[in-house]
Amino acid sequence: MSASSDRPAHDVRTDGPTGAGAGGGADLDAMHDLRVDYRLADAEGGLDAADLAPTPLGQFQRWWAEVAGDDAAAGAPRVVEPNAVVLATADADGLPDARTVLLKDVDARGFVVYTNLRSAKARQLQAVPHAALVLPWHPVQRQVRVRGAVEQVSRAESAAYFATRPRGSQLGAHASAQSRPAAGRADLQRALDEAAARWPEGVEVPLPEHWGGYLVRPVEVEFWVGRPSRLHDRLVYVSSTGAPVPLDDPAAWRVERRQP
Repeated sequence: MSASSDRPAHDVRTDGPTGAGAGGGADLDAMHDLRVDYRLADAEGGLDAADLAPTPLGQFQRWWAEVAGDDAAAGAPRVVEPNAVVLATADADGLPDARTVLLKDVDARGFVVYTNLRSAKARQLQAVPHAALVLPWHPVQRQVRVRGAVEQVSRAESAAYFATRPRGSQLGAHASAQSRPAAGRADLQRALDEAAARWPEGVEVPLPEHWGGYLVRPVEVEFWVGRPSRLHDRLVYVSSTGAPVPLDDPAAWRVERRQP
């Protein structure tokens, strides 16, 4: 990483070789020159253990209020779709997998996401009930990382959330055999049209039998802040027992700084 102070904090270097076939843009050979100069935290002095809330839940709530709230100058959220989270899993053979989903709840238990229970991610979580999460808040040069055990949430909790989803998303949950091969886009549209006909406007769309939520119960929650020269701040709440513990219990966690 460049630590030069003559570029703004958000500046991304694109100098380096470019290919003639790239339409004027940087090609893959230029990837090694792409860097962000992390300096947004400098004005605030970075992140220190003394700055943290007593619990990981409290710290997450604090950061969430900052990234999900409107930027006074832009009149828009500081981070677009701040609940977009990378969910990493592994299958029964240990082969890792990852995808971006939407975080839909955070409380003292942990972090909740929803999915098709017959999908690849669900099968992996059933085989290996552990997962990692990353909330990559690039515009503010922060990220939150979570590691923990996974369990399925109750059907009642899944139904309560499902009822709040937009109608199109509800119908899509019935129409899509997630992770299975599709012959073409037309087949997906046909399945959606069939679901819409089965539950016409004004009729409640029920929770599918194959749809529900997973709760990630953390043993570690890391708060990361980008700093110059790649000496990033990494403050990690670690379970005092090594097992999942309530995120709102200050006695259940210790904090350690880790080298970047």
